[in-house]
Amino acid sequence: MAAAHLPPQENPTDSSDNPYPSPRAPEYSPEYSTREYWEEVRAAGLPSPWRGAWPNIISFVLTVISVYFVGASGDMGRWGGVRLVLGLLSILMAHEMGHYIACRRYGVNSTLPFFIPAPWVPMGPGLMWLPLSFIGTFGALIRIKSPFPNRKALFDVGIAGPLAGFAMSLPVLVLGLLEARIVPAGGDAGGVGLGEPLLFRWAAWLLRGDVPDGMALSLGPLGLAAWFGLLVTALNLMPVGQLDGGHVSYALLRRRALPLSRLVSLVALVLVWLRPMWLVWTIILLLLGRRHPATLADERPVGRARVWIGLLGLVVFVLCFTPNPILISWADFLRAIRESTGL
Repeated sequence: MAAAHLPPQENPTDSSDNPYPSPRAPEYSPEYSTREYWEEVRAAGLPSPWRGAWPNIISFVLTVISVYFVGASGDMGRWGGVRLVLGLLSILMAHEMGHYIACRRYGVNSTLPFFIPAPWVPMGPGLMWLPLSFIGTFGALIRIKSPFPNRKALFDVGIAGPLAGFAMSLPVLVLGLLEARIVPAGGDAGGVGLGEPLLFRWAAWLLRGDVPDGMALSLGPLGLAAWFGLLVTALNLMPVGQLDGGHVSYALLRRRALPLSRLVSLVALVLVWLRPMWLVWTIILLLLGRRHPATLADERPVGRARVWIGLLGLVVFVLCFTPNPILISWADFLRAIRESTGL
């Protein structure tokens, strides 16, 4: 299961790790919602992001190593490992830096990106060492340490990551499809069939034409990186809780975002019945919660331009989403578990 960027916002009332402590709600202390206050915050400067960043650096190095060995285990050898690292981490880094730069612009304290390497464990009858994620990572995240000043800041921080990651995915997708080989149908990514989002399907048709019956595109490292980048973008744009899509929907809809969040969570539960891949992601959605906390100045409008950008985000979601990301049934999944554990 490939997890994605999950940027949780801490409780504004918890000032233990927050250089800009805030009240329970803006109405209790109006000065926190004034433009002057946030101008003073920005003028004072945010703490150095490198302070206490060793876990971020170590996790990045471990992720590079894990992704490299996944790519190097394929037909391209070491060069495949390098391609997968460059393609995949460029997409994930663009996504997280989109959030990070937007946070710095609005004076919102946040950490540097934290990459999540996939653990390698012995599996199968021969107890081969394999990663728990077939791409070598579970994605990346940043940690938000201070409240959002208003819905404009919330919207911009939420939408910046998916749009930046999506933009980086496009050239990687083109290179990946040109790199792909047409082989007898049998699966990608080590025998695992991958569902095709609309954008992937359209781009494949434009660049490679119709694939003959009984044949399939076998993705190389760059194609796999692009596919994963589109999946991360779609998952994060789901309008639930404090996912990127949850930030965007709350910024645009405020209280009406909660019924939407509940509806999408219900749809995710239905998808669990369809494919086992959705089980872990649905658990993550439930842990994130469906209710989004208010900003310090919720009453300030976001403006019409951001509504249009929000619609662009919806289009990106439709282009990147597929209900069947990994084509494995519950029966095949349970059989694989029994074989890997020897039960």
